[in-house]
Amino acid sequence: MNQVSLKKPIRKRVMKWVVVAIVILIYVWAFWGAPHIEIKDSAKQALKGIFSGFAHPDWGYIYDPEGEDLLRSLLETLAIAVLGTFISAVLCVPFAFWGARNMSKNKAISSVGKFVLSCIRVFPELIMALIFIKAVGLGPFAGILALGFHSIGMLGKLFGESIENTEFSAREALIASGANKIQTLWFAILPEVMPAFLSYTLYRFEISVRSATILGIVGAGGIGAPLIFALQGHTWPRVGIILYGIVVMVTIIDVISAQIRKRIV
Repeated sequence: MNQVSLKKPIRKRVMKWVVVAIVILIYVWAFWGAPHIEIKDSAKQALKGIFSGFAHPDWGYIYDPEGEDLLRSLLETLAIAVLGTFISAVLCVPFAFWGARNMSKNKAISSVGKFVLSCIRVFPELIMALIFIKAVGLGPFAGILALGFHSIGMLGKLFGESIENTEFSAREALIASGANKIQTLWFAILPEVMPAFLSYTLYRFEISVRSATILGIVGAGGIGAPLIFALQGHTWPRVGIILYGIVVMVTIIDVISAQIRKRIV
């Protein structure tokens, strides 16, 4: 027994170092084939310009009643994130129940649902934004659709996992009392999974706010468009105030969302 017990730690150590060695070899192989990295003078000038913009931001850009300003762009970005998250949180619920294994007796049905959600998650927000720009034109509506469609895959996966990990004790009681499927879903299943659904939705909203800040780069609305124009025009004071605005908005939303999720969970 002692020899067997000694062999197990040795095997674990060997396997541990084998895994570490494989990971190191993969990184060495990846960087070995990478091209030579060279920092250009333009990059150094851009970094100096950004730091100069942070030190001397364009405070007059915060609010301009006659034209485009920081507050309007941030509110548009926030609106894109809110509407995109709301759309995905509603539309992903059927997909979540479709992909949950404990919601159907046939495993093939849930496997197909999981595959569909995986296919939706394949396309990042920027790709979806380019697709919807071709469909509905430039503007925040394309950004809303891009965030909403992309978030269906992620929220559907998280919702489905929360459904699978929940033991519905009240469902059997309702079924035994003669309740139909809709009554069982409404009075037994949804009340138990709703806190997890709300928590995941708030978490996804935090991510959507960050994603919405870059959708403007491809013309899907938000603060990304003024930022890319300021960078291209080398107006570093405006770049600095825009970055300050993004940091403040994201930080405030993260703090508020974290407090709400603590109370929900």
